[in-house]
Amino acid sequence: MEDTRDLAERTPRSERKRRDSFGMFDGYDSCSEDSTSSSSSEDSEDEVVPSMPASLPIIKNNGQVYTYPDGKAGMATCEMCGMIGVRDAFYSKTKRFCSVSCSRSYSSNSKKASILARLQGKPPTKKAKVLQKQPLMAKLAAYAQYQASQQNQAKSKAVVTAESFDWGKYICSNNVVGAPVSCFKHAPMGTSWGDIEEGVRIEVPNSDISLPTKVYWIAEIVKLAGFKALLRYEGFDNDTSKDFWCNLCIPEVHPVGWCASNGKPLVPPKSIQHKYSNWIVFLVKRLTGAKTLPTDFNTKVHENMQFPFKKLMRVEVVDKNYLCRTRVALVEQVIGGRLRLVYEESQDSSDDFWCHMYSPLIHNIGWSRSIGHRFKRSDFTKRTEGQVDAPEQLFQKVKDVDQTGDWFKDGMKLEAIDPLNLSAICVATVKKVLADGYLMIGIDGSEAVDGSDWFCYHATSPSIFPVGFCEINSIELTPPRGYTKLPFKWFDYLRETSSVAAPVRLFNKEVPNHGFRQGMKLEAVDLMEPRLVCVATVTRIVHRLLRIHFDGWEDEYDQWVDCESPDLYPVGWCQLTGYQLQPPASQNSREMSHSLPKQKKKAQQYKGQKKKRRIPVGRRPFSQAGRRSSFSGDEEHSPPLYRAQGPSRPRTFRRQNYNSESLLRMKEETAEADEFTFSQGTSDQESNGSGSYCIKQEP
Repeated sequence: MEDTRDLAERTPRSERKRRDSFGMFDGYDSCSEDSTSSSSSEDSEDEVVPSMPASLPIIKNNGQVYTYPDGKAGMATCEMCGMIGVRDAFYSKTKRFCSVSCSRSYSSNSKKASILARLQGKPPTKKAKVLQKQPLMAKLAAYAQYQASQQNQAKSKAVVTAESFDWGKYICSNNVVGAPVSCFKHAPMGTSWGDIEEGVRIEVPNSDISLPTKVYWIAEIVKLAGFKALLRYEGFDNDTSKDFWCNLCIPEVHPVGWCASNGKPLVPPKSIQHKYSNWIVFLVKRLTGAKTLPTDFNTKVHENMQFPFKKLMRVEVVDKNYLCRTRVALVEQVIGGRLRLVYEESQDSSDDFWCHMYSPLIHNIGWSRSIGHRFKRSDFTKRTEGQVDAPEQLFQKVKDVDQTGDWFKDGMKLEAIDPLNLSAICVATVKKVLADGYLMIGIDGSEAVDGSDWFCYHATSPSIFPVGFCEINSIELTPPRGYTKLPFKWFDYLRETSSVAAPVRLFNKEVPNHGFRQGMKLEAVDLMEPRLVCVATVTRIVHRLLRIHFDGWEDEYDQWVDCESPDLYPVGWCQLTGYQLQPPASQNSREMSHSLPKQKKKAQQYKGQKKKRRIPVGRRPFSQAGRRSSFSGDEEHSPPLYRAQGPSRPRTFRRQNYNSESLLRMKEETAEADEFTFSQGTSDQESNGSGSYCIKQEP
């Protein structure tokens, strides 16, 4: 089979009329609706659900089996999520909730806004849109089958509608651009995307036809956004009436010539079927010199969707309730390279944590001990069959560094992204130097006495910066909590604290040509609730640092993220991997969520740690007895944890921002000449250049 990219060069002009002899159009079929004996639509791949008996089983988490009663008696509605089901299968004696998760969520203060919205008939807030777990999906599917079988025992289909977000409509209505797949090296096809661009031709199923079998036609990529492409069938020219969006990585998308090689018919769309008398001549003319997908494109997609981490692999991961230490967790689920980890000592699977397999938060078993990181030693001795320690080579490698000579030292000052408030870059301190280039960082003015909120960053991490980075790049630096000499000035602060700034040369100043541009759309993890992958926008670029905004939500939920973060994905990633995408917040949700924070923002003083968005955590309370203070070995008991008003379960919090007036004054204040001289660099690097930043103290 000849590739269309080489047709013009390899075939003489006198032989172009015989291009179909190469086999590219052997699959072309000039059949139309008139030549068929049936007017039914093409074959559907929907699964036909057979008639079901009146009694259907539902398996609960505890293994007990319930059955649907005959008729409509015994039905109930979950007061949390609104799911309708059989009362006998519901949780607790009162049968008010469909699952343990809904029962716990109902009692949580963080869900009150969602419940109020549901009662008022408004869309739920973003916090209520969570990834549905298998037991709930099983119940939904079973109930849908039950309804269908009751209505039509013979030939009804049971369909469970799932909420979906239409990226194509969103992109077209807002006239926005999706970040290219090549920007995401960790995503499937991130390094194999090649020259796929507008104008590339592909073969896709023809939906504008009524035939009893599936047929194909050639389409052109009109607009590209991540994995998604706006396609137009050949022959429509400037007519946009039949344009449609398609994920290029689905199995139904093929390079030109695939139909001929596999004996599949090429049939022109019904709307333009009589536009040309000889479609082969038309296709030859249109495809001469055109590009198509690589012949092995589908094979590469399949290979890129294979992930090395498997269920029941054991890893060390950061303790989401206590950032300064790690714990052992088991891989429970793998979706598109994202891992759902369940802590080893948890009583049930609700104590989980989501992260990508390339996340700097997970490590091989034994990592903490090898570098001197704090680790919660597990007394859990019962092993499930199949458990195995994840091989060390599966984890992301860090750059080797030379810690001899002039290296980071305890007490050095720097600027760092606050892991509890990712929208803020704060004044920070090196609290402890570990092995292999790792550092324990504390946010000045906010750290606990026992160091419970220290966070581990590698020296090459793009989340730590030298003193003066924020001022050079016009980023609001969050001063230490309780610091009264505003606007904040580094020179005064270093002198008052008798400390020194970490040398600039020790920081990672490499800026890759990442390809991101301001305004690009993507799918991003909400790192304050990492189960959620949301519709997001790149709103600012500072060297390799990206400001990610969640569409429909206030700026206070923004996150500073590195351009190579494994928590960023192309448009269409969720659809490709089967992950649930969180759509932009509706207007009602924004108004509801905005009403409460407004009252809090009036307070000028820090009132303790402020919860941003709830992350589900374990129920086991932490004990203060027998706690070790050393960070070099294992600990037998857990130190005290931050606690909030309401339920006693521990949660993850975010730190409160300083008031906007102080930050505004700090931004407008110019540095005094006798303190620092900054070497001004490019703030928002639209050109992705390797800008530099430095600060030097005047003698």
